[in-house]
Amino acid sequence: MANASMEEFEALLNESFEMDTPEEGSVVKGKVLAIEAGQAIIDVGYKMEGRVDLKEFANPGEAPEIAVGDEVEVYLRAAENARGEAVISREMARREEAWDRLEKAYADDQRVEGAIFGRVKGGFTVDLGGAVAFLPGSQVDVRPVRDAGPLMGLKQPFQILKMDRRRGNIVVSRRAILEESRAEQRAEVIGNLSEGQTVEGVVKNITEYGAFVDLGGVDGLLHVTDMAWRRVNHPSEILTIGETIKVQVIKINKETHRISLGMKQLQEDPWDLVAAKYPLGSVHQGRVTNITDYGAFVELEAGVEGLVHVSEMSWTKKNVHPGKIVSTSQEVDVMVLEIDGAKRRVSLGLKQTQRNPWEVFAETHPEGTEVEGEVKNITEFGLFIGLEGDIDGMVHLSDLSWDERGEDAIQNYRKGDMVSAVVSEVDVEKERISLSIKALGGDKFAEAVGGVKRGSIVTVEVTAIEDGGIEVEYEGMKSFIRRSDLSRDRAEQRPERFSVGDKVDVRVTNVDSKTRRLGLSIKAREIAEEKEAVEQYGSSDSGASLGDILGAALKSGD
Repeated sequence: MANASMEEFEALLNESFEMDTPEEGSVVKGKVLAIEAGQAIIDVGYKMEGRVDLKEFANPGEAPEIAVGDEVEVYLRAAENARGEAVISREMARREEAWDRLEKAYADDQRVEGAIFGRVKGGFTVDLGGAVAFLPGSQVDVRPVRDAGPLMGLKQPFQILKMDRRRGNIVVSRRAILEESRAEQRAEVIGNLSEGQTVEGVVKNITEYGAFVDLGGVDGLLHVTDMAWRRVNHPSEILTIGETIKVQVIKINKETHRISLGMKQLQEDPWDLVAAKYPLGSVHQGRVTNITDYGAFVELEAGVEGLVHVSEMSWTKKNVHPGKIVSTSQEVDVMVLEIDGAKRRVSLGLKQTQRNPWEVFAETHPEGTEVEGEVKNITEFGLFIGLEGDIDGMVHLSDLSWDERGEDAIQNYRKGDMVSAVVSEVDVEKERISLSIKALGGDKFAEAVGGVKRGSIVTVEVTAIEDGGIEVEYEGMKSFIRRSDLSRDRAEQRPERFSVGDKVDVRVTNVDSKTRRLGLSIKAREIAEEKEAVEQYGSSDSGASLGDILGAALKSGD
């Protein structure tokens, strides 16, 4: 009997040795024997039991699901501890199981399910059914997420971007899933759209250059130039976020999935009637909508705008910024100068609605009219005088004074001086007005010598005796008779034989209106008298002496 018992014991011992004992560091199956003090006591077989905290059986944020009799997989960390119990972990078993599953999903490029359960620097932690992954902030959504609260704890799909089992790193993305489903949705919506189609959309976002309109899962761009036929400075003038609008699909780019939309295309094009409504030369009232360096845009009606070029803004203000002549929103009268239907351009004129101030001046100030104005500018060739109608007239150096050189006379004037002048010429085409200051009192020389011609005999008064001749005066005009012209007789060519105040008959040898001088000569008068006497009383060849002839002439003169 004893022998039999020994044999049985040996057989049992051998049997126990032959049985595979579980390897430490592997996942084994066990049965829940009891639940006490927040722990589950699990029999992992081979006469080994271990304890696992109940929280290891729970998903983040959920209650543990475990009951006596349940079969579970646990990770055997050590076969026996100081208390003779197996050291086991449900969490580590789940992790090993999860890593195997995730590596397969990663290799097959498949989505995995998980739940965001915590926030860490730069992103969030995600439980992928036992393995913890990192979700970067940029991978949470297509657009930046301000509040991730509603996403926490939700079971949802993720895409594995990167994993390293040795280091225990997994990086996942929620955005990749959203983009994929969004791309599918976009493709479906775009597939149902066609160019020229009218659709409804909701204004999603407004920028300076336009608005993004949601067409039901796909966004289209409504450019600011396609919102209305008229000029729109900013889309917010017409649209508000959240507003439902009707738009026309202008263009669909199949490759980039970009959709261009238009609103004005659903309205009548005002340009179809422009040529008939705004004939050339007609005058209309418009509103200044925009001012640039080169001119001002004037709206004639909604959608029809014309440009008043800076050169057509004012008759007189030539080098002035358009903003100094008109202001935005100002109502102005303009004339239609040109229409280019193909380029949708209207050229307008502002100055054409007012009369040319040079024409007006020419009508109201004929030549010889006296005017008064302020010296606006002094240049090397004359003075510029401000006149009525915001125009200038010019007094040339040569028109400043009868007596002084222009260069000297101009020194008498200062900017801001009020001066009088006479209009001497108005050239409307060249926009020039010539004035004369010296002509104010009339032309004394012309008046004095009005009836005097070359060869005339006039009486002058001696005003000064000089070595080279005598100074004389005729009707207030001074002249000088040189010594050689004082007599035909050389012995009589002495200035001292004359006295100041003497009256002398002289012959006019020259009338120079430029230098305003009379050429006078006593000698020429004597020669002319002799010639006349000879013609009347016979020639000197007939034997009569000159004295006889002159005597006869003098007697007949008595």
